[in-house]
Amino acid sequence: MTLAYDYGYDHDNDATGDGPALVLLHSGVCDRRMWDPQWQALIDAGYRVVRCDFRGFGETPLPDRRHNDAEDVLDLLDTLGIERAALIASSYGGEVAVEIAARRPDRVSAMALLCAGLPGHQPTDELRAFGEREDELLEAGDVEGAVELNVETWLGQDADESAREAVRGMQRRAFEVQLAAPEGAGRNKVEVDLAAIKAPCLAVSGGRDLTDFRQIAARLPELLADTRHLELPWAGHLPGLERPAEVTALLTGFLRETVPAAG
Repeated sequence: MTLAYDYGYDHDNDATGDGPALVLLHSGVCDRRMWDPQWQALIDAGYRVVRCDFRGFGETPLPDRRHNDAEDVLDLLDTLGIERAALIASSYGGEVAVEIAARRPDRVSAMALLCAGLPGHQPTDELRAFGEREDELLEAGDVEGAVELNVETWLGQDADESAREAVRGMQRRAFEVQLAAPEGAGRNKVEVDLAAIKAPCLAVSGGRDLTDFRQIAARLPELLADTRHLELPWAGHLPGLERPAEVTALLTGFLRETVPAAG
C-alpha cells in the first residue's frame, strides 16, 4: 500500500521539474496538512516537494500487520523515481527522518529537523506524564479531551486560532484512524547507527517546548556529523504552525545553503 501523498513543483517553470527533491514529514499530532503554510513557498523556491501521511494519519489507514515508517517513505520515493531528497521533518517525523538518513545515507541530501524525536530516546517524566494522561482520556472515551490536551501541550502561545483549529482537526482524524486500527497493526522499530548519517543537518528546538525535544536538538551536533543547533526562544513544539512565515524563511535559507535549486 502506498502512503497518501502530494507531489508538486512549479509547472510554469521547466527548471523546477528537475529541481532538488524535498520530502516533508509530519509530527505525531498532525498529518501532511501541517505543511500547508510552507508547501507553495517551497515549490516556488524551485523544489520538487513531496508530503505524505504516515500510516494511521490523515488519509493513510493502518494495515493489519506491523509496519515501519522509514521503509514506507523510502518505498514512496522509489515509486516516484526519487533517488535522493532533502528531508524537512517535525517531531515524530524527525525521528523517522533520522532513521532514513542512518539506514540509507545515500538517499538523503540534507535534513532540517524541527523539534525532532530521536530513535531510542527515553522519555522524561514530563513526556511520560503527558502520554499517561492522553491514554486515560482515550480509555474513558473522551476523544475531545485528548484532542484539547494535545493542542494545549504542543502549540506555543504564538499559535493563532486557525493553527489551533488545524491541529484539532488533524489530531482528531489521527485518533479516528488509530482507534479503528485492525488487530495486528503497529510499528516495527529498528536500531540505527547515527554515525552513518552524513547529510548536513539543522536541528531546531523551541524555547517553550517540552524538555525532551530541547535536549534532543541540543545533543544532535554531538551525535551527527555536520549538524548545527538553533533554538527559537519563542517557539513551542510546532513552530511551523506558530510563526509560519518565519519558519518558511528559515527553511528556504537552509536549503539554499545545502541543496540550492536552479536559479
